[in-house]
Amino acid sequence: MSFLDKVRPSRRRLGGLGLLIAVFVGVLGTAPTGGGIDRVLTPGFATRSLEMATPIALAAVGGLYAEKSGVFNIGLEGFMIVGAFTAAATMFALGGTSPTQEHIWVAIVVSVLVTAVLTALFAVLLIRFKADQIVAGLAVWFVGLGFAPFTAALVWGSRSSPGLASVNAVVFGQSPLVFLAALLVAAGWMVLYRTRYGYWVQAAGENPEALDTAGVDVNRVRYATVIFSGAMAGLGGAVLLAHAGNFVGTGQTMVDGRGWIAIVAYLFGNYNPIGAAAAALLFGALDMLNVQFQTVGIEVPARLVNLLPYAVVLVVLTAWGKTRVPSVVGEPYETEE
Repeated sequence: MSFLDKVRPSRRRLGGLGLLIAVFVGVLGTAPTGGGIDRVLTPGFATRSLEMATPIALAAVGGLYAEKSGVFNIGLEGFMIVGAFTAAATMFALGGTSPTQEHIWVAIVVSVLVTAVLTALFAVLLIRFKADQIVAGLAVWFVGLGFAPFTAALVWGSRSSPGLASVNAVVFGQSPLVFLAALLVAAGWMVLYRTRYGYWVQAAGENPEALDTAGVDVNRVRYATVIFSGAMAGLGGAVLLAHAGNFVGTGQTMVDGRGWIAIVAYLFGNYNPIGAAAAALLFGALDMLNVQFQTVGIEVPARLVNLLPYAVVLVVLTAWGKTRVPSVVGEPYETEE
């Protein structure tokens, strides 16, 4: 038994949290005199962090539902890319380079519908034809990385779109999509832990035979959760686009690893939608540190700050304690009938 196995999970979590705080304080400590923490933790920083965390939280809630039912949707990144591009293309088709706020909301709905349809096909491959979930998920990511920039080049003559429009703030300078995400996170927790359907989802990933014996179609539950996960990832991509105001298809696209961080977020949150959203907020805040430092005039090496979210991912995976994954995740189920 290793030393980490002897340490209680709660103590390891506290140790991980202490390490995260130490990293944050250490970065602030590299700032010159006059750049205190009060200059960093401003209302503007909080607003931007919430906006940055929203796409991650949405994808994380969808991903944890799929995995809770026994299916590992590793294609969240790809579905987010598709969602972001679909929203941008829809906005452009409806309003050109000057879409209205109504066009933005229509684009978000279209994005969710398109990714839901694509995820339904993905679910058939995983559940009906028992494709390898890791390989299929990676394929979705690669398709998203290639298809979205290629199609963008056909539409706009460039892998990135022209400036379109971003969603207007409503309360305290905050985007309405942040409030929508908060409602979806709360609803996700309520359904998973306070409804019969939520118990079915958990049973599908823990003891599908017992669920089948009770007369519930295990694969039907899994189809629903996988489609939901893709739709939520698509919504996350559309939200990212609605906050940015244009699609960026260069590099890893504007999604830039947020789908992968969403997977870490729900593992960090121990498959709890509220915990996953809190982890997403942490990652969002770390991601916005570089912008905040530039805004308040604090000189910190940009490369160091840009590495923080990924360093935190490593800390979470190694020092935050073990997360108990569903018992039969990744295993196809065949009814005995």
